[in-house]
Amino acid sequence: MNLHNLQPAEGSTHNQNKRVGRGEGSGKGGTAARGHKGAKSRSGYSKKIGFEGGQMPLQRRVPKFGFKNINRVEYQGINLDTIQALVDAGVISDSLDFATIVENRLATKNEVVKILGRGTLTAKVKVSAHKFTATAKAAIEAAGGEAVSL
Repeated sequence: MNLHNLQPAEGSTHNQNKRVGRGEGSGKGGTAARGHKGAKSRSGYSKKIGFEGGQMPLQRRVPKFGFKNINRVEYQGINLDTIQALVDAGVISDSLDFATIVENRLATKNEVVKILGRGTLTAKVKVSAHKFTATAKAAIEAAGGEAVSL
């Protein structure tokens, strides 16, 4: 090994680019490889998200339609067959309250729960939830249970 073939260890150096804007003698002085004029040649330039070089951006070109109600309440639905499965598994016996729903990860503590009418319910269960569909309420009461709105 001699001085003329010394080199840094593999992976120890990362930036091997020529330093720009350090005088004409470097070959990258003057415009510092940014070209002449235009937004990209200026300091502080950063392209906005969706910017298309001055062309009307896609987000503004496409037609807008519809309406999003900001007061809409999104319910987490739980069907009767899910409740029946919990009864069959022995997780619940006589009542299903909000704490049990959260505990079994059917909903989170911040969600609003609605009981839906898919499936059949044969067990007598007292169900506490924020909302019930008409068919779900009828099925719970037909099985001898009780539907309690929170």
